[in-house]
Amino acid sequence: MQQGEIRWYKFQAPDKKRPILILTRDSILDYLGEMTVAPVTSTIRDIPSEVFLSTEDGVKKDCVVNLDHIQTVSKKKIGARLTSLSRNKMKSVGQAIRFALDIA
Repeated sequence: MQQGEIRWYKFQAPDKKRPILILTRDSILDYLGEMTVAPVTSTIRDIPSEVFLSTEDGVKKDCVVNLDHIQTVSKKKIGARLTSLSRNKMKSVGQAIRFALDIA
């Protein structure tokens, strides 16, 4: 697993299995039992705390990474890799996180 990967994750009810983006830095992943992720959703609100993804990013349909719903989850429940985001797209993720958390 690496930062920037989109993988499957089974959230607790009433949510469902959905893609998530791994946010935790690579250098610490081997030492933690949990990691920080953001859900990927097809509900697009077109706000600065979302990062738009298309088939060019390796997803099947248009969607967004929702940085207003960052969570820490168990590594044991993280599933198969779907794709990895480019370095440029991860820069957009960083900007969206700063907006979501109101960090300059």
